[in-house]
Amino acid sequence: MTLFQKELLENWRNKKWIWVPLVMILISIMDPLTTYYLPQIIDSVGGVPEGTTFELPEFAPPEVMMMSLSQLSFLGVLVVVLIAMGTIAGERKSGISELILVKPVHYMNYITAKWASYLLLVWVSLLLALLVSWYYINLLFGTISFSDFLITYIFYGLWLTLVVSLTIFYNTVIKSSGLVLFFTILTIMVMSIVTQIFQHILDWSPNNLSTYIIESISTGELHSELILTGVITLAISIVLILVSGQLFKRKEMAG
Repeated sequence: MTLFQKELLENWRNKKWIWVPLVMILISIMDPLTTYYLPQIIDSVGGVPEGTTFELPEFAPPEVMMMSLSQLSFLGVLVVVLIAMGTIAGERKSGISELILVKPVHYMNYITAKWASYLLLVWVSLLLALLVSWYYINLLFGTISFSDFLITYIFYGLWLTLVVSLTIFYNTVIKSSGLVLFFTILTIMVMSIVTQIFQHILDWSPNNLSTYIIESISTGELHSELILTGVITLAISIVLILVSGQLFKRKEMAG
């Protein structure tokens, strides 16, 4: 708990508790607002040539929510990796981790304190981002129920949990923050490509979470595929953290 509180305080001092939620909110509402106000935006910059007809398709609320999740899956994931990419790698490189671990601190406690502090930051930021997005979708496009909002929040939160876990894992393997960023993003991209190629086999790949979320809120039913994919995503995250603890212990003991 002491290490956890230290991490929370450090994130507060670095203003992460301010700018991360704000950035996530902007990312989540960017597409819904742009889509709704596109005709006005076009008019304000000179409009379309005379005689040209321009009609926007009607978007159902779940489709607009998918826009928010798509942006979060790209820019939001990048923000999450950026904030966590140096949390252990930076301390290992500067020697701070050695000073902390000289005290009676268990390696696993050191890892899980960082993991938990970033999960709290990410989950709170995601909650605020999706709440604002949900508000504008209900206001401009149609109704998404609160239960559907909760499904979106909980299961998409599991995807970001995996992203945080993957970033922590590479932090324990590599001392360079830049390489942590590179390998984390590369792994997510490879996972996405492999999932698309072997879609018929990898039904429960974590990369399918967004698709299953939209299917569930479109039909109003909590699909078994979504639940199972969520469980597998959480299991992979926990395994990554357990492996991270062991790798970190070996590397630190090896000097």
